Amino acid sequence: MLFRSKRTHQGVDELVIDVSEEFGIRKLHFGQDDTQSAMRVSDPLELVLAYTRCAFGVLLFIEPPREMLLIGLGGGSIAKWAYHKLKQTRITCVELHPQVVNVARSMFHLPLDDERLSVLVADGVAHVYAMPPASTDLIMMDAYSSTGIVSSLISSDFLTACRDRLTDDGVLAINLWSSDKRFADYRNRLSGVFDGHVVCLPARQKGNVMAFAFNRPLNNPQWERLTERARALEATYDLEFGEFVADLARMNPHNDRRLFV
Repeated sequence: MLFRSKRTHQGVDELVIDVSEEFGIRKLHFGQDDTQSAMRVSDPLELVLAYTRCAFGVLLFIEPPREMLLIGLGGGSIAKWAYHKLKQTRITCVELHPQVVNVARSMFHLPLDDERLSVLVADGVAHVYAMPPASTDLIMMDAYSSTGIVSSLISSDFLTACRDRLTDDGVLAINLWSSDKRFADYRNRLSGVFDGHVVCLPARQKGNVMAFAFNRPLNNPQWERLTERARALEATYDLEFGEFVADLARMNPHNDRRLFV
């Protein structure tokens, strides 16, 4: 065990942060044994956890965003990768707990703020409601406590607020758990708010599912075109986009030619 922080933050439930390291992998835990983030010490940019790689499966459907909002920082894996790999993207991260930001920067190589990265200690819900309409291209939510996704981030009212803050071609991406008994309810809620334009990409690790909700229909993309795009993305970003395309068939309506969305 390398580090432990225990602090009560202005009425927010007590947060316990542990950082462990074994076999060259440094991990961030929020109490108990749950792994919130992981980093290979010899390669800090590698997306060690499968769901963090799946998060960027959204690039199968959209161009790299100009503006990206990340709610929930953890060890900063998603923010760090986007900062270094998506050079045209401006990233705003909103994290409720200041000690999480401190650990991400001191132990997980999260860059300091500059013209392309801004890390705010604030409430993600309040931040979204304060944003002007159509002001961001991608909202990515990875805000989990030890008991599951924060309920205020999955309410119909908040999902509607997210939809309204997205540009016409914008996407809301949420990290969910397929084993959560409320998973079907969450998916149906997303589908209702986004008129059915929802795609689920299961990660090949621990039941994480990235749900992508689109402001516009995707016009039932052909598997052939998705596969071609996956090859190009793999050459650019070195993530397993071909596997992402194959895994889309596991959880979404489709036939042998198209993905229906």
